Amino acid sequence: MEKSEDTKVVKVRKTITRITCASLMAMGIALGTSTVMATSAVAQDAAVEGRQFGTKAGTKVNEAQTLGTNGQYGAANALLNEALSIEGLNAYERSTIYTMLGQFYYEQDQLGQALSNFQNAINAGGMLPKEIDSLEVSIAQLMIANGQYTEGARRLEAWVNRTGQRNPKYTELLMQAWIQADNYNAALPWAEEWFRSASPKERKHFDTLNFLYNNLGMQGRQADIVKEMIVRWPEDKTLWDNWTSLLANGGRETEAFEVNKMLYLGGALTSEQDLLKIVQYYSYYDMPYQAALILEKEMNAQRISRNADRLVQLSDLFRQAREYKRALPVLEAAANASGRSKSWADYGEALYNEGDCGKAQTAFQKAMDMGYDRGKSWMLIATCLYEEGQADERPSCDMTREQRISSPKVIKNNNAIAAFRKVPATSREYSSAKKWITFVSDENQAYEDRCEFMANLERDLCFIKMDNAEEARIFNEGKFVLEEEDQYCMPFKGAWEEARGLQSSE
Repeated sequence: MEKSEDTKVVKVRKTITRITCASLMAMGIALGTSTVMATSAVAQDAAVEGRQFGTKAGTKVNEAQTLGTNGQYGAANALLNEALSIEGLNAYERSTIYTMLGQFYYEQDQLGQALSNFQNAINAGGMLPKEIDSLEVSIAQLMIANGQYTEGARRLEAWVNRTGQRNPKYTELLMQAWIQADNYNAALPWAEEWFRSASPKERKHFDTLNFLYNNLGMQGRQADIVKEMIVRWPEDKTLWDNWTSLLANGGRETEAFEVNKMLYLGGALTSEQDLLKIVQYYSYYDMPYQAALILEKEMNAQRISRNADRLVQLSDLFRQAREYKRALPVLEAAANASGRSKSWADYGEALYNEGDCGKAQTAFQKAMDMGYDRGKSWMLIATCLYEEGQADERPSCDMTREQRISSPKVIKNNNAIAAFRKVPATSREYSSAKKWITFVSDENQAYEDRCEFMANLERDLCFIKMDNAEEARIFNEGKFVLEEEDQYCMPFKGAWEEARGLQSSE
């Protein structure tokens, strides 16, 4: 709710005009009459009470009335000031003259002078209690119109409480005055009373309470009033925004998300800011894939700008969702658009996750050329090369040593070792790289050790079988005979004879 002082002054002035005229009428001074000494019943009662004008002062006051009625307020006030200088004026005369002066100054928009004279009218002591009450409320309203919000509100509040006249007009004015004074605690009870008595209730009634509850931090009451407003004005998106903010600030983030999701699905969210908020909500609630789909959809619809930052955001969301294939073209576009080393590194990492080591190395190389962490880059390149080789068959012991060394798996292992060696010694990754070098080198050596072990195992077994054949010569007419199924051992016969110190039997 905006505080409009000009609007308030107009309202206050209309009220004061009616009340002040009524006050003057009650005192027997009707503007536009020909004399203050009229032979009416009111004048006769006033005379009895000593409330009457002398001839000299009465003449000037009558002339001032005529001038004031014709809008000649300056001339009227001059005559009234002359009347005030007459010696021997009674309290009634002085109160009446001051009241008229206040009225005419008010008509000239000289509120300070009007206030001073109205107060003098009360202080002069010539007014009845009802007249004082009538003028008191005028003074309070004038003070508010004159920007004296706190003092005016206090006087009007005291008058209302004293007289019991809880008129909706005064209730609204008190509420407005305290709001203008930034005293929201004082304004609240009057605003709530004004709201309750309003029939029908208009948007301004709801907006005022919403404004006060918000500024007083009364989130519970504000939530209630905003909910009621949404029912009345469901098309007002500002209310929905307020509602979601209240939910979020009140620790009810999940409900706020559900409201925003409902608005998005219903087509109520169209601005880029609102659409990005939905993307953030989905991401925050650990739904990166859904967030990525919405962002991609809205970028394609041109409702969210397709720039480097948004492309990076989209690629990050796909990567968080482990949708690396979906992320790859976005990451490449983001890297080309942004020209950032990290964007190329992110693209390289996604390629690494897809097992495309060649392209990954190219992307990481661009990232390193732009200053990206060389240790991290070479670690990922090397790891990719090693993992790529895991799909290949390990070298067979049926191969020659040269064939094993040139096998795809050993070549990729060696390429991985070379990449691990490029991790700088100053990098945090250096220690891990050294361990990887040892591990992969040991794996390559293990292939050779295994083949050597297998070869030795076969030879040792054949030596045993040949020992048995040697001992069985006496049963085979002195001949060295291997069983048919052991003939594969014959290539080891020379080594066996040499090991046993025997002469060749061939």
